[in-house]
Amino acid sequence: MWQSNGLDSAALTTDVIWSCAVLQDCADQLSVLDNIMRPGADTRSIRKFNLKTAEQGLKDGSSLSDIRSQEQLRFESPLTPADLVKVQVDRQFVSEVINGLIVELWEKNTFQSLFSAVEEERKIKAQLLDILMRDEERRIRIKTLQKQLLDICKEKTEECERLKESIAHLRHQVENTRMKTECQRTFVKSCTQQLVCQGQKTNSHIEKELEDEVMMTVKKTKEEEKVSMESEAFLKSQHAGLQEQMQYWTTRYEKDLETKEQELTALRNKKANNLAQLHELSKKCRDMQQVIIEDRRQKEEMRVQLETEQRERDAAIKIQSWWRGTVVRRGLGSPKKADKSKPKKGKKKKK
Repeated sequence: MWQSNGLDSAALTTDVIWSCAVLQDCADQLSVLDNIMRPGADTRSIRKFNLKTAEQGLKDGSSLSDIRSQEQLRFESPLTPADLVKVQVDRQFVSEVINGLIVELWEKNTFQSLFSAVEEERKIKAQLLDILMRDEERRIRIKTLQKQLLDICKEKTEECERLKESIAHLRHQVENTRMKTECQRTFVKSCTQQLVCQGQKTNSHIEKELEDEVMMTVKKTKEEEKVSMESEAFLKSQHAGLQEQMQYWTTRYEKDLETKEQELTALRNKKANNLAQLHELSKKCRDMQQVIIEDRRQKEEMRVQLETEQRERDAAIKIQSWWRGTVVRRGLGSPKKADKSKPKKGKKKKK
């Protein structure tokens, strides 16, 4: 690969040569690992797929910890296919970064590709943090809805109590109205009977006096007869008026009774509707509690999975750092070029 780039290796510094040698050795080991394992998918596409999966899980109501827990379950057994795919993805990503860095070192003597890879990983991490913040906002929203639901249940319960008290009050009013109407009817009837009896007694007394005084004067008799007729007409008119009043009060009582019965029926229907709404809200509350429990479980699983991935990445970085330091300390770079460079240093010292 170095010869195909058409560059003069003598023009490169010793540090670049050593660095390329170490990186090339790492790339060769990763290639051997690739031959041992089954080939996996492309690194970047799989990472993007994992990110999209996390976002889709949050849209469906799952939390970040739930997604982490699901991923952690895939790597509990070291011999599962998911474990092999994960290792293959990490190996391919590291191999791509190392090969790109070797080419850049030989051509430009810079580490820009390594910085770009690190920056891309930082962006992915920032997106995961953003997903975590949105998950926290959804959790706060769920708590707010639960509080509102409890307030609604309390309000509906108080309203049912008020309706019960109103129904009892209306029943009491109906009974009072009925009793008053009965009393008025009895009073009107008694008054009418008394007036009739009084009229009859008055007429009898007048007739007796008229019989005693018939012989005395005809004129007085005629006057008394006239008075008697007028009194009788007055009493009849009074009797007719009292009968009309009695009919009026009877009709009004029937109308008031019918109105109160309609109001009582409407209140019963409203109470039944409120009870149905209360049952429906209780069912929704139980469903939401079940969703919250499932959401917490999934979040915990996702958190454990992400922690495991972070430990694996830290361990891989430590192993790479240790190996590079070992190669540099022991001088495992190109031996011929190192030997050629040593005499030159000796001659400079003699001069």
